[in-house]
Amino acid sequence: MQGSVWRARAVLVLLALCGAGPLEDVAVDRYLVPAVCVREVRHGDHVRYHYNGTFTDGKKFDSSHDRGSPFSGQVGLGRLITGLDRGLQGMCVSEHRRITVPPHLAYGSAGAADVIPPDTTLVFDVLLLDIWNTKDAVQIRTVSKPEQCNRTVHNTDFVRYRYNGTFLDGTPFDSSYDRKQTYDTYIGEGWLIKGMDEGLLGMCVGEKRNIIIPPFLAYGADGYGTEIPPHASLVFDVLLVDLHNPKDDVVVESLLVPESCPRRSVAGDFIRYHYNGTFLDGTPFDSSYQRDSTYNTYVGMGYVIPGMDKALLGVCIGEKRRVVIPPHLAYGENGAGDDIPRFAVLVFDIHVIDFHNARDPVEIQVTHKPEECSLSSATDDLIHYHYNCSLLDGTLLFSSNDYERPQEVVLGADRIIDGLDEGLRGMCVGERRVVIVPPHLGHGASTGSAVPPSAVLRFEVELVGIQKGVPKGYLFVWLEEGPSELFQALDANKDQEVPLEEFSVFIKSLVAEGKGRLKPGQHPDVVIQDMFSNQDRNKDGKITADELKLKAEEDTERARHEEL
Repeated sequence: MQGSVWRARAVLVLLALCGAGPLEDVAVDRYLVPAVCVREVRHGDHVRYHYNGTFTDGKKFDSSHDRGSPFSGQVGLGRLITGLDRGLQGMCVSEHRRITVPPHLAYGSAGAADVIPPDTTLVFDVLLLDIWNTKDAVQIRTVSKPEQCNRTVHNTDFVRYRYNGTFLDGTPFDSSYDRKQTYDTYIGEGWLIKGMDEGLLGMCVGEKRNIIIPPFLAYGADGYGTEIPPHASLVFDVLLVDLHNPKDDVVVESLLVPESCPRRSVAGDFIRYHYNGTFLDGTPFDSSYQRDSTYNTYVGMGYVIPGMDKALLGVCIGEKRRVVIPPHLAYGENGAGDDIPRFAVLVFDIHVIDFHNARDPVEIQVTHKPEECSLSSATDDLIHYHYNCSLLDGTLLFSSNDYERPQEVVLGADRIIDGLDEGLRGMCVGERRVVIVPPHLGHGASTGSAVPPSAVLRFEVELVGIQKGVPKGYLFVWLEEGPSELFQALDANKDQEVPLEEFSVFIKSLVAEGKGRLKPGQHPDVVIQDMFSNQDRNKDGKITADELKLKAEEDTERARHEEL
């Protein structure tokens, strides 16, 4: 207090209105005056003050300090002794005055019972705590205000705010900061004192206000418990944290919509998205980016809070949205653990990475096709291809450019994901495609690889070579009718035995003449060796007519290797 005030020892002599000649008037010593005095006591004001009353010899006759309760009264209407009525005029809150009152302006020649003797001069040491007038209104001063204010407080809104509460002299009586929680209430519904109801109207989230409320718009003549004395003006420094109305719906603002949007999300889709979550005042509470992992869920099926469920319908892949969700469509009056307070409005900035449906097929877009296409890829073919594999947001996962040669695979051999296998069929050499593979035809919900769980994949593929294949389980197929007497055709030297060399020459001649085809993907000698071993039942290094005949007569499961 001493640091913020200056000491004034001026003695003010107030002239008596009655013109009493030589009679002494009130003497005022303003021995401690605050540096800032917003308002002075005027005629008709109500005041609250502490005092010590003494005689001129210093003997105390009364003290509000001793009673632990300040005195409240009205100035200038004869409700105080005349000397105090005059001596309090012009006083500031937090000012200390010594007011010396002569007898004729105090209790005169009659005195006051056994307390004040007749013709006694009284000295009052006064500390002014409060000033107000019945004509006063709520005083509102905006301390700071955000640049953008899309919405302000209206009656029936629900608000969350922080505050420090003091009396006019700066003495604190309450603080939401001490309790580490906001004050949450409806506006204009009688849940607050009238002055606070009025003082919060028109506020923006993030705005700071200083609100001064006269007693008759606060707790009046009764006060409130032990914290608020009777006739107390209240000062609140308020920060508005949150604002909504029970009638509010989800608010969706599109920040970025891709030029191409072939499909929008519908109920039942599975979506992957990134988000930053904040409260209305900008305070962050969660972010998928910090976890470096998308949030993955079904849309419109109750797997997320109702407001987000609603906001994710109708989005495009790659779209960015800002979503404002009122608490009754979020976590309501209970909040969520330590992260989401009760009655909190949530703001999500979301970026849709991809979505799919369990019924989605592989999408194939041909970006280039040669004019001549006499041969196309099919099941069992060995193909060579280049590819880039990325997520739908453009994140590159794999590329054949990382290898020395194009990738090769036998279609239908379960060597690649089903969606890519399907997307590579029916292609001509030189053809280029974009193949979109939903996760149920890709890597699914599995984790542990470079592909995120439930990710839709985008392949850019180019076919650079085809080797026509053979059915699954076969090593060789005839492309035209074979000889009626197969063993005789195999037995070139007619010695009734066919060794590996003789067998190999025969098969290679069929392939060279276009009469047959070996299984691709392995060296021809390896495939022919396997074929020979299948026919050489006794493993003596040669095939006889009986071995060839026995092979043909075996059951279907064992005869599936009987290419000849």
